[in-house]
Parts: sequence; structure tokens; C-alpha cells
Amino acid sequence: MKEARVMSGAVSARNLTIRHDYSWKEWLSLILHLGKAKISLFATLSTATGYLLASGSVTIHILVPTVAVWLLACGACALNQYQDRAIDQLMERTKSRPIPSGRLNPETALSISFGLTLLGSLILLCGKDHLATGLGVFAVFWYILIYTPLKQRTAFATIPGALVGAIPPLLGWVSGGGSMLDPRIWGVALFFFMWQVPHFWLLLLDHAGDYEKAGLPSIVRIFSSDQMRRILFVWLLSTGVCGFSIPLFGFIRLPLVRYLLLVATLWFFWNAAHFFIHSQRVALRSLFTKVNIYAFLVLFLLSFERLPSLTLRH
Repeated sequence: MKEARVMSGAVSARNLTIRHDYSWKEWLSLILHLGKAKISLFATLSTATGYLLASGSVTIHILVPTVAVWLLACGACALNQYQDRAIDQLMERTKSRPIPSGRLNPETALSISFGLTLLGSLILLCGKDHLATGLGVFAVFWYILIYTPLKQRTAFATIPGALVGAIPPLLGWVSGGGSMLDPRIWGVALFFFMWQVPHFWLLLLDHAGDYEKAGLPSIVRIFSSDQMRRILFVWLLSTGVCGFSIPLFGFIRLPLVRYLLLVATLWFFWNAAHFFIHSQRVALRSLFTKVNIYAFLVLFLLSFERLPSLTLRH
């Protein structure tokens, strides 16, 4: 049944009329949509944070890992949309994407994804940091060859897939002169690994009907709503504990920043507890947004002490 739905979607996708007379602004919009540019920007921010933590200040060289990671993330997202093009047409949330909507043919999307990925890899190579290049390429391959096929086989694909979220701060750290063996950056990477799981599961729960319609494995078919509430609560608490523990790794020294992190974490815990107690009255989309806000606050507070020393030196 799942194969029949996917094949039906693939046939419909092929029958769509594709325009070719786009203006350059329309092409740019299509490429940004294909590469999920806004989502990819978060990977860029965590890369920049890793760089700041290692180097201690902003230099012109920060552009190498941040631009490269943005391009790699856009390329991976574009390739993912190529892989999921038949499934995307079956889901309300994704059927307006460039390929299933008929605005872009799959072959062109594939070429764009390869171009973005290649350009990002070349920028890292030009930075003469082979370890950072290896991390970037590994993240793309893990996302495309491990996570994407797994999500069609198991509802737990999010957990190995969350590894991709831990790599950008590591890449930025290495590019900024840090050592991969330094345990401090692994504490930051652990936070972003933990954050990815509730981030994706809340999105999945909010669109559970879409996933069912597309025939994808869903955690709502494995766990009851009460079990899912408890599981998500544990992941949310774990994410908050990891975020609040980051000062223990020596990155945050100013008392004011530590207090702000405490306030942000308490706010996050309160929202997690509110969800646990009143799950029927909590909008999943609202909690999803708050999870992302907390991750952004952690990024900002980690970078805050280093931003006053902003210099664009060579």
C-alpha cells in the first residue's frame, strides 16, 4: 500500500507542467525554497558559535566555515527534497515544495543540490582545513544516506538523524583553531544533538495525519498519547539540563550571562512541565517554536562574551 501511494505520487509529479521562463528573482526564490535556506541558517549560526568559542573573537576567516556550512546544509536539504519528491506530494505540509508543486523538475533540483554541496565543500577546502571539510561532507552523507532512508523504515530515525545537528558547532570549533579532542565542545555538540529530537518529534506530532497519509512510520502508531507525552517530557528536560550544564565546560564566565542562561532554562522547564500537565491544551506548534527559541538563546548567550571583541582582522 505504501509503495502504491508513493508510485502514484511519482506519476502525478511527472505529469506536472514545469515552467522554464522564470526571472532571476524567481529562480533565486526557488533555490532558497529548495535548500530550506531559513532552516539551514540555524546550522550556520551554530557553526559561527563554535568558531567564536574556539577563536575568542570574530575575524574575516569566520566567513569560510559559516558560508560553507550554509551551502552544504542547503545542498543537503535540496537533495533530500529530490529523494522525497514522491512522498512530499502526498503530504499537505510539503506538497507546495518546488518539485511536487511542479515549479521545478527533479533533474534540475538534483543539479542544484549537487552544485550547492560542491561549492560548500570547495570553500572549506580553500580554507585549508581538511578536518572541517571532512566533517561537512560527513554531515551531508549522514543526512542523505543514513537519515533519509531510515525515516521510511523506522519511526526512530530522528535519533541517529540528530547527529547532523551536532556537527556544525564542531566544524566551527575546528575552523576556529580548536581541537576535536577538547571535551568542552562536545558538551555543546551534545546539547544540539539532544535538541534535535524534541524539535523533530514535535513537528511530526503536529503533522501526524500527513505522515500517516504518506505511509511513513510514525511514533504515534507505536506509543499512546500518554506515553508520548512522558517521552517528550524526558527529552525536553534532558535538553534543558544539557543547555544549563554548558557553563560547567568553561565557556560562560560572566555572572550576568550565567543568570540569563538560568532564567532561559527555567522558562524552558516551565513550558516542558506545562506540556506534561496540560498536554491536551498545549499547541504543539507553540511548543515547537519555544524549543527553537531556547536553542537560539543558548547560541546567543554562548557567543555574547566574545561579541564585544568584534574585529574584522586578517
